[in-house]
Amino acid sequence: MRYTIIIPARLHSSRLPEKPLALIEGVPMVVRVAQQAMRSNAHRVVVATDHPSILEALKPYNIEGILTKVRHPTGTDRLAEAVSALNLEDDEIVVNVQGDEPLLPPEVMDQVANLLALHPECAIATAAHPIRTVEAFLNPNVVKVEMASDQRALTFSRAPIPWPRDHFRATQESLPEGFKAWHHIGLYAYRVSFLKAFPTLEQAPVEKLESLEQLRALYYGYQIAVATLNAPLPHGVDTLEDLEAVRAIYRENSL
Repeated sequence: MRYTIIIPARLHSSRLPEKPLALIEGVPMVVRVAQQAMRSNAHRVVVATDHPSILEALKPYNIEGILTKVRHPTGTDRLAEAVSALNLEDDEIVVNVQGDEPLLPPEVMDQVANLLALHPECAIATAAHPIRTVEAFLNPNVVKVEMASDQRALTFSRAPIPWPRDHFRATQESLPEGFKAWHHIGLYAYRVSFLKAFPTLEQAPVEKLESLEQLRALYYGYQIAVATLNAPLPHGVDTLEDLEAVRAIYRENSL
């Protein structure tokens, strides 16, 4: 099974300026992400960026990059531009690895790509892990996914779903014994045909309310397969504190 990894990398970040170029043990973060992606079984890894300085940073490491528009409504729109620029065929699979996740395990990249390949009826595959605490379950920044018996997504929400009505009538200090709720992770595998169609789809009302663009796919009838993981993935880099934590991991493990 062949697939391509595309790493979107925007230069400007509101919380961490020029984040893709931040150095991790002397190497730009976007390069660290690409090097991690190259440890997967993907046959091609491409950085899709909005700025020439990021392309320049890739050259010493022989990492492929393409320049995309500065402004896109969503990261998925940037991927749509990239797959067209790369002349990928409609039936090919693309995994979107964010440019601020230098610790993302390569085997998880393979897992979502393989899941999509095994589900020809689906346009997208993604991942989720169990929610263990009430705090996470009630947190609107923790996106939840409900699944059918065949691991297809039924819906995504920032709300606490499914709601354990009878248990929460008695207490909201704990989750019910054996309760299963799933924290959705923003790692996606796509069919190229879906990526090409995505920019033509109007925003769904529920997508606007929840600010979750995967709901647009469900709204228009596209199916999403969900890989279930046993534990959370390593945290990405959003802040300077996150960056320092990742630097420490690389330093301690001589990565």
